[in-house]
Order: sequence, then structure tokens, then C-alpha cells
Amino acid sequence: MNDFNRLVSEQMATMDKLLFLQAELERCQEVEAELLSLQNETDLDNIQAEIQRMKNELKEIQTIFEKQTEDVINSYRDMNLVPSS
Repeated sequence: MNDFNRLVSEQMATMDKLLFLQAELERCQEVEAELLSLQNETDLDNIQAEIQRMKNELKEIQTIFEKQTEDVINSYRDMNLVPSS
């Protein structure tokens, strides 16, 4: 049960990161749209680089989250296969 709780806790922390990063990505994309409309090329390049960095980080976190989900499922399955003493 301890392993399961730890895995769920880690997965919840990852979910928090995922949600935060998604919100930040949306915010930056809004800024990008504003900068595009203002045609400010220097700022636009900077924000586009930041968006790409966050997209890469988001992809990495999603991969971690998927792995954690598998670990949680396997831990739960293992926990229920072991008879209680």
C-alpha cells in the first residue's frame, strides 16, 4: 500500500506540473498572437522560442505521467493479487 500511495503522490505532483505548464503555454500563445498583430519581430522570436521550449517540456512531462500511470496501475494490480495476512 505504501508503494501505491507514493506512486499516486508522485503522479499527482506530475499532474500539477502538467496543468501549470499547459496554462503557461496557453498564456504564451496569447502573447504570441498579440505580438504577431503588433509585428514586433524581436519579441516574437523570443516568445516563439519560449513556446517551443515549453512544448518540449510538456511532451516530456506527458511521457513521465503516462509511465507513472502504468506504475500506479501495476502497483494496484500487484497489491490486490497478494493475499492479506
